[in-house]
Amino acid sequence: MIKKKIIVSVTTDLYSDQRVHKTCLSLSRFGYDVLVVGRYLGKNILSKQNEQKQRPYDVKRFHLFFNKGFLFYMTYNIRLFFFLFFNKFDILLSNDLDTLLPNYIISKIKRKSLVYDSHELFTEVPELKNRNFIKSFWLFIEGIVFPKLNYIITVSNSISDYYNKKYKKKLIVIRNVPNIKSDYKSLNKNYLDNIMQKINCVNGYKIIYQGSLNKDRGIELMIDCMSYVEATLFIVGDGDVKKDLEKMVILKKMTQNVIFLGRVPFFYLNKITSKMDLGLSFEEDACLAYKFALPNKIFDYIHAEIAVLVSDLPEMKALVNKYNLGQVLKSRAPKLASQQIINILENKSNYIDSVVKAKTKLCWENEEKKLIRIFKNF
Repeated sequence: MIKKKIIVSVTTDLYSDQRVHKTCLSLSRFGYDVLVVGRYLGKNILSKQNEQKQRPYDVKRFHLFFNKGFLFYMTYNIRLFFFLFFNKFDILLSNDLDTLLPNYIISKIKRKSLVYDSHELFTEVPELKNRNFIKSFWLFIEGIVFPKLNYIITVSNSISDYYNKKYKKKLIVIRNVPNIKSDYKSLNKNYLDNIMQKINCVNGYKIIYQGSLNKDRGIELMIDCMSYVEATLFIVGDGDVKKDLEKMVILKKMTQNVIFLGRVPFFYLNKITSKMDLGLSFEEDACLAYKFALPNKIFDYIHAEIAVLVSDLPEMKALVNKYNLGQVLKSRAPKLASQQIINILENKSNYIDSVVKAKTKLCWENEEKKLIRIFKNF
């Protein structure tokens, strides 16, 4: 029997994109021939051989002259259009609005099925604030294509409700949760040992933030809180405000309390996070994308079996309260927020049993069933 071929497209370089990886693993496991198209963003800390062991599917990365801004999106979409045009496939899977237009056009030209996975409210992210022309462009693309789609996935009920109200389209919610059992193979031991040494050298409570270092993520508040907490904050990730955050830590003379571990491939995250006592997610209510977000970092914390402290935003609050995973921020004043951090650290045993139970329910093994049902329609 010939396998159906799925081409999956995304604008990331794949090293920190857990959702796409899990999706591709599931599709491969259920008998599909999967090819992922992303982009190249410099040297990979994983060797080519090591990455191939982690990804039992094909990967194509575009080398682009522009790596950010409108010119990047334009060149990527042109490259993607011609790549899809000249390659054979049965199904397309487009991830986020910045890959949707070429996927949609090619699906119509070749009369092939298209599935769209909206990881966030793309047109409402903080990066588009006060950029009316760019935002209008993406809203224009969304307005043309979205109403014509038949299979749409997203990550939270709030985002699903938003699009349902706006376009009268029913979305399927597939949360971005980890697998209960990790099947990552032969990780780079030297790389991991180097990171673990930095963590193990620290005594006392350990707190983690993992994710993008971007505006309105609440990372500045986390750093401010460390002035009042006897603990060490480990920041895992990279982004636009990293240099500003590093300067902030130096100016506050907190280099012993706040340690930047840099960008880490998701293959290693569970081993790192499981060494922590508390996970933070302090996104601000600065835009609808954050307000309706259900960050995958929270699920990563759960699967590392640590308690969480999260923003008072609808999806995060509902999840934490439902499963007793930790606490919801009562105040964004550093002194008051730090009191909650201390309270959780001193009473973390009150949450661990609940976290472990939630882990068995909030897992990819449950979510992927919905994914496979979609692709069985083709």
